[in-house]
Amino acid sequence: MIKIFVDAHVFDGEFQGTLTYIKELYLKVLVFNPNARIYFGARNIENVKQYFKEFKNVEYITYSSKSSYKRIFIEIPEIIDRIQCTHAHFQYSIPLRKNVGCKYIVTIHDVLFNDFPKEFSLLYRLKRNAIFYLSAKRCDYLLTVSNYSKQKISKQYRIKEKEIIVTPNAVSEDFFLFNISKEKSKDFIANKYKIRKYMLYVSRIEPRKNQTLLLKAFVDEKLYEKGYNLVFIGANSLNSGLISKIDVLGKEVKSSVHWIENVDDYSLKQFLNAAELFIYPSKAEGFGIPPLEAGSLCTPVLCSNSTAMAEFNFFSPYLFNPDDYSEFVQQLTELIKNHGDIDLCRIQTIIRKQYSWETSAKTLLETIKEPT
Repeated sequence: MIKIFVDAHVFDGEFQGTLTYIKELYLKVLVFNPNARIYFGARNIENVKQYFKEFKNVEYITYSSKSSYKRIFIEIPEIIDRIQCTHAHFQYSIPLRKNVGCKYIVTIHDVLFNDFPKEFSLLYRLKRNAIFYLSAKRCDYLLTVSNYSKQKISKQYRIKEKEIIVTPNAVSEDFFLFNISKEKSKDFIANKYKIRKYMLYVSRIEPRKNQTLLLKAFVDEKLYEKGYNLVFIGANSLNSGLISKIDVLGKEVKSSVHWIENVDDYSLKQFLNAAELFIYPSKAEGFGIPPLEAGSLCTPVLCSNSTAMAEFNFFSPYLFNPDDYSEFVQQLTELIKNHGDIDLCRIQTIIRKQYSWETSAKTLLETIKEPT
């Protein structure tokens, strides 16, 4: 029997792509292999239970250590020894000590700090390169989430591409089953958040996400005078300068700009469904789930074509170079003018076909299957 320990400490913090990856991947793993036993480790196991409570073959282990180093280097190896797992799955880094009889899986989502060194401190880059390199070289199975990240990891750490398995991020099936009309979603957002007719951005607030580009265009083009609001949803992870730029806006424009740090899953879907446009100006992504989620709800999307997002050619012609402000403004203007002409159902169908958690779960199970 497969017994997988999953380091789920990411469930203890803010909502992010890594959490979605673990949640969706293992929901499908449990469906495809009901005989597998999955052990999730976290400090706040209630955050994990809310997603997996219906499965009887899932167990939860509460970490005692608040220190990430003590957890990964001491506590987790002790846990793996105790429960005698066949596999252990980590995000980005594995313990220094490998347990006998346990195969280590690591997913390195990206190495963007090497591609965009100006966006990260030298200490950050040195630390992560050392940890990621050791993890990539010492693990039994190396996973990543896009072909872009696969190529970059291969080059950076001198690992053959054929040794790196891609388990792509995807869109949860419940987005495609979200059977609420655009008008009802608009009423929901208006009633709960007092916002109507808005452009939307969703993801963490940090420099590489490039939200200031969107804010600048909103102000420069005076879109607030055309009745638009601008909504940012995401935790302020790193100082991007966005919040300070919002604070100094004039009263008229500032009343049209909204930053919401966190919303629940249901409200997020309502926001995505009700948006006039979804804008994603990020400079660097190992994958980039939010524009796909917007597209899956038939919301018009304007997306950066940088890094892993270059694969999202189904959004064409509404793709842009995030370093070219003029191009961005031109594309935004065109989208505002012509979004009613986009075949949104076609885009939704492509996303549903190309980005499925079922595919990633099957790839993982096939990868770790013992040879007969």
